Amino acid sequence: MITMEKFTREHYRILTHSYRKTFVVLARMTSPCKMYARPFTVCVEGNIGSGKTTFLTHFKQFDNTTVLQEPVELWRDVAGTNLLELMYKDPMRYSFLFQSYVQLTMLQLHTFKSPMPYKIMERSVFSARCFIENMKRTKLLRDVEVVVLEDWYEWCIQNAKIETDLIVYLRTTPEVVYQRMKERARMEENSVSLEYLKQLHSIHDDWLYHKTLFTVPAPVMVLDGNKNLEEMIVDFENCRDEIFANKHTSKKGITAVSPMKPGITAGFRADE
Repeated sequence: MITMEKFTREHYRILTHSYRKTFVVLARMTSPCKMYARPFTVCVEGNIGSGKTTFLTHFKQFDNTTVLQEPVELWRDVAGTNLLELMYKDPMRYSFLFQSYVQLTMLQLHTFKSPMPYKIMERSVFSARCFIENMKRTKLLRDVEVVVLEDWYEWCIQNAKIETDLIVYLRTTPEVVYQRMKERARMEENSVSLEYLKQLHSIHDDWLYHKTLFTVPAPVMVLDGNKNLEEMIVDFENCRDEIFANKHTSKKGITAVSPMKPGITAGFRADE
């Protein structure tokens, strides 16, 4: 049984650890000696199990690209506490704390100083709002908690260098991602329901496909995430010219320039 005293001490320890990291990140962001030209930045978005890791793994082969995966391991070990597991087990209690830490760690990815001309990120500060929106709709966050998270997001947008040049949306049906999630069997995801995945899919679709929810910060490339591994890799390879800012990229680097093709090409929709 968790007493209020233990609950308060636990939250204080985790929050203190998070805030220390926040101050370090903000110091780096505002230090003039750290500023230099940024890489072309691609954010890969989609539901749980939509194929984001497969996408990132494919692009790790190019030596002119920094690939940054979602910092799940940080969420699993916040001063010795598995915050991801706590959030799934007791979302009413831990949703606000978890999303606060997610926004911090995603900010760290955005501000990571890449030595390469291209940076590909798994998710972003922007897509963290999809999860916050779902928590808001399902009453897992109090009104004041939503305000705090939205204020933190607005500060990031206005003050941090989190420019994004392209969003790749792996659009995948909830039924497909549910099956993939069960197959990969992450311990923390045991309690994730198909209904929850449907909610997240709807929010991602409204944001990136229909563009009726949040502001879209960059052009969106929509890929069919329902395909099998072999088909998806073919699509990734076929459309890599468009993914790399209209530049043809080989394993040896940039070799040529080609224009972006509008419309439906190689299984994706390029929307401006």
